[in-house]
Amino acid sequence: MDLESENSRKLKDFFGREYESLKRYVSTKISDTANRDAEDIIQDVALKLFSGADRYAPINNVAGFVYRSIKNKIIDVMRTTKKTNSVDTDKDLLELAEALHQSNDNYTSDQMIAVLKTCIQQLKPAYKDIIIAVDFEGYTYREISRETGISIGTLMSRRHRAVGILYKKIELEINKKNRKS
Repeated sequence: MDLESENSRKLKDFFGREYESLKRYVSTKISDTANRDAEDIIQDVALKLFSGADRYAPINNVAGFVYRSIKNKIIDVMRTTKKTNSVDTDKDLLELAEALHQSNDNYTSDQMIAVLKTCIQQLKPAYKDIIIAVDFEGYTYREISRETGISIGTLMSRRHRAVGILYKKIELEINKKNRKS
């Protein structure tokens, strides 16, 4: 039996048996906000592995080989998602800044984003974390609560206080810059 058919057979058997497990594995590794879902990732990896099966040495540990390939694909997807999300984050920062302070006519978008980033960094960690998680990373209170064990009500109160503090910090920062002008 030649190498291609042996590797292809092993891969076909493995994907046939383990498809649902692979889907669960990928789902635990990627967030709902990733541009791709678990099945897309598995199918991309399977296509790549099957199309290149004849280039590989005999695959002895099929599970390790497939899981390593999937892990690498997840890393690639997360990198591209992170790059795309950083652009969205600046837009989100600007929208939040504009919502928090209506008199930003004297500021360019970039200046307003810089003011907001500075003010967010000045928040105490619990407040900074909730603002970033909810407003920029898109987590729900329920998801954060499950991860941290902090009640949804406490998280909502914390975010409300954080927004109030952030508003005052932005106002102080803008007034300070206006006095310098």
